[in-house]
Amino acid sequence: MAIPVIDFSKLNGEERAKTLAQIATCCEEWGFFQLVNHGISVELLEKVKRVSSECFKKEREENFKKSTAVKLLNEIVENNSSGNVDWEDVFLLTDDNEWPSNIPQFRETMEEYRSELKKLAERVMEVMDENLGLTKGYIKKAFNNNNGEENAFFGTKISHYPPCPHPEKVNGLRAHTDAGGVILLYQDDQVNGLQILKDGEWIDVQPVENAIVINTGDQIEVLSNGKYKSVWHRVLAKEIGNRRSIASFYNPSLKATIAPAPELIVENNSNKDNKEEVELSTYPAFVFGDYMNVYTEQKFLPKEPRFRAVRAM
Repeated sequence: MAIPVIDFSKLNGEERAKTLAQIATCCEEWGFFQLVNHGISVELLEKVKRVSSECFKKEREENFKKSTAVKLLNEIVENNSSGNVDWEDVFLLTDDNEWPSNIPQFRETMEEYRSELKKLAERVMEVMDENLGLTKGYIKKAFNNNNGEENAFFGTKISHYPPCPHPEKVNGLRAHTDAGGVILLYQDDQVNGLQILKDGEWIDVQPVENAIVINTGDQIEVLSNGKYKSVWHRVLAKEIGNRRSIASFYNPSLKATIAPAPELIVENNSNKDNKEEVELSTYPAFVFGDYMNVYTEQKFLPKEPRFRAVRAM
């Protein structure tokens, strides 16, 4: 079973309706899909690959050897046990945090890449709007707190998963769903390891050269009133290979109130006969910052209690 691969350029041609339907099916049944011909140049992607790999090799690899993950793995091996350890080197790029400065072309490359990824995220959200029957820009507006300002959060997480001497003892990254909105991943096209949970089975997100992997987070699940689901995924630790992963997150502002779109509450509940069932079928309205406070403590636990926790606030 393979993750669907969609030619995003066909939205602009005679196959638009077919492509929209394919994306809708991916959002409803998979929660993950891969985009090719997405408008981001191969030249830029190659630069991103190069500067991120150089950054790990020159600035981070030696420190990883002394990291908590390595120390915990050594303890696990000595005690012949297993543990909740993520075998991952990771740092975050946002518009206002400090970036690596000693890698030639790192800043200009990643600034250009992040700009292109943000545009792609907004195009993907507009496709979701259309497929859900919402007005164009609905999701973007909701993520920006419906006040006309551009205050949604856009972050980029650069991860490497170095070779692990005991991959059976740890995780690359433990199973979780993503807290936010739309996630765009430029994953390694040589070393696999990313898996999603589909129909009770873990399946690989197969490497596809120059593809951008899209997945839906918890907030898209809420806005769609459950029509689109955030999906459990994980990264396996590997004994061979150094896996690169660059994930960008288009998330709501921490002050944004997130709730099911009213049009979808009516549609999804049109056949319900009593009020109690109607109330149980929808998600609570909540402030995204409150949800993140819960998520930080419960990231690797079932997601349904997170929604109940913010309902109780």
